[in-house]
Formats: sequence, C-alpha cells, structure tokens
Amino acid sequence: MSQYPKPLSRLIEELSMLPGIGGKTAQRLAFHILAMEKEDVTALAESITDAKEKMKYCSVCGNLTDKDPCGICSDEKRSRKYICVVESPRDVAAMERIKEYNGRYHVLHGCISPMDGIGPEDINLRSLLKRLQSEDVSEIILATNPTIEGEATAMYIAKLLKPAGIKVTRIAHGLPVGGDLEYADEITISKSLENRKEL
Repeated sequence: MSQYPKPLSRLIEELSMLPGIGGKTAQRLAFHILAMEKEDVTALAESITDAKEKMKYCSVCGNLTDKDPCGICSDEKRSRKYICVVESPRDVAAMERIKEYNGRYHVLHGCISPMDGIGPEDINLRSLLKRLQSEDVSEIILATNPTIEGEATAMYIAKLLKPAGIKVTRIAHGLPVGGDLEYADEITISKSLENRKEL
C-alpha cells in the first residue's frame, strides 16, 4: 500500500514515466505541483494537452510543427540545395542552435537497428527518396548520432543515394571542445583521428 493518498500516488507514478525522471525526482515534482497556485497548475495541464493536440509532423521533412509545412520548409530564405538528415526533431533543434546551417532537414524518426527489429522501411526514409525526385538537391548531409545504429543508418543512406549522383557527406565526429584525450573512448579517438583536417 502506498504511503501517499491515491491522487498524489498517481501523480508521482505518471511523472516517473517521463524519461530521466526517477522516483525521488517524481516525488519532488509532485509536491512542487501541489504547492503551485491552482491557475499555474491549470496552465501547465492545458499546455501539455494543447501541445499534444496541436503538434504534428511536417508532411515534407517530418519535423514537429503546429502548421504544415513547418516553418523551416516554408522559409524561402533557406537553401533548397542542402538537406540535413537527422534522427529526431530534437536533433533539428540542436542544429538550429548553432545558427550556421541554412539548409533544410529530413527527420528519420529513428535509425536502422536490426537488433531491435528496425529496418529501413521502419524509419522515415521513403519520403526522403520522394523528395529527392522532385527537389533540386545538391548535397545530403548525414547527421545521425555517432552510435553503431546511427553509423549503420548513415552508411545505408549513403549507399542508397550513390547511384543518384547526389553528393553525400557525414558530419565529423570526435573530441568535444574542452574534452581530455585521456578520458575519451577508443571510438571517439578513432573518429577524431579519421576526421582530422589540415591546418
């Protein structure tokens, strides 16, 4: 039997289902919510419901949006020559933070992972191929994560696009700025060496 009343127990249980939220953090959040003003709690609940109801995937790139096509796809100032392929909408947000990329995106919503039963047909790849038939793209930038699955996905896409004659590049991976060589794993050091540039 729970040490808390049923409504509080349920709130803690629901919060603990969020990624990165363990039992203790869920309890802290639940008590914080209970201490909030009623209007603030209502606003929080409404914002969650509103986001869930109004957010959808862009029919062009697959990014999260509240209008279709999304703001990036419909922005005439963005270059149509480049498509950066990423695994998730969070990756689009990360790329946009650097404010240096002015092309468009394609969100795969995952990566190829035979161990998990995820093949090329299970990710948003078919729509990328359709885009390439109708759009004048000169370069595909593969920005999947530097994991085994991310690398396998990048290699698969590169092989798939090679016959089309479109330039396919991969973002460089390696040591982070401020990182110490002695604490880096072998794959990171190997990638850093492989992606070295002439100075």
